[in-house]
Amino acid sequence: MDRDRAQPDSLKRATEDALKAIIDPIVNIMVDSGITVPDFANIVRDRAVLNAAARFANETGRTSKSRISIVTGLPRSVIARVLGSSELPAPGPRGQHPARKVLDAWHRIPTFLSSDGTPAILPIFGSRISFERLVNKYSGGAPVRAMLDELTRIDAVERLSDQRVRAKSRVPIVSGLNKSAISALGERGRDLLESLTKNLRSTSSPLFEATAIITDADSEMLPLIRREVSQQGSSFISSIDALLNASRKKPRQMESGEIRSPRRVGVTIYYFEDNDDHRTGPSNSSVPNHRTNLRRAGKRGPGKRGLSSKDKTIRVGSK
Repeated sequence: MDRDRAQPDSLKRATEDALKAIIDPIVNIMVDSGITVPDFANIVRDRAVLNAAARFANETGRTSKSRISIVTGLPRSVIARVLGSSELPAPGPRGQHPARKVLDAWHRIPTFLSSDGTPAILPIFGSRISFERLVNKYSGGAPVRAMLDELTRIDAVERLSDQRVRAKSRVPIVSGLNKSAISALGERGRDLLESLTKNLRSTSSPLFEATAIITDADSEMLPLIRREVSQQGSSFISSIDALLNASRKKPRQMESGEIRSPRRVGVTIYYFEDNDDHRTGPSNSSVPNHRTNLRRAGKRGPGKRGLSSKDKTIRVGSK
């Protein structure tokens, strides 16, 4: 094999392996959410066309259906239909999750702090210093009751007597199969992959990325590990949050007359552990998974011998 050809082939195989690893958890959430493989294929097709169009427009100032067809392998008629569809909304600006905004303001804005600098216990309703005022000002339009229910569900706040509420966490961990958790999945997953792919394309000034991992953790130690990671991670995120808030600046006029726009920056910490129950492929368990025996109701016809109970037994999946 030609040496120049071997390198692209090896990169393609490595990319295919990486995509398989990425797609496995995506397929699991698809099954849970009722997204079919054709649905997913349509999403991939549309995003491939739109991303290729944006790339070429940025490079040449125009969109070439022929070039998009070459890089995506899709017919020009399909590309024209995707680009001309009015059902594809433009991606909106990405910012903090509304729950994160509310908790951040509760821990940072002096109006909502107690005398010792900790988040004050707030009445749920009220026109002045209240949870209602906090949500109306910093959530971006979320209903007060919905925000309270969500923060209570993820155990970020505690409801007290006399319709008061206390903050329990600065970092909302959104979990469960619901709209907020799915949105967070897309946002965090995209940020992580964009950071990793940026480092793939550039060797200068890479974005920070590091992982601490072992493959032989004692399962009895997992509760301690989770607790320590949560505590230290929350402390680290709080310090980074203070740094980011201190870096906020208004757009300033450059000497050339160009406006320097604010940049979106952020840091995400996540903990992971393998769970054999959710891995794809054959089970690693040494205990065989016996199939259930089924019995077909036998019919006794004229001149025919009735089936014995042994003959009626059919093992599912047996040949």
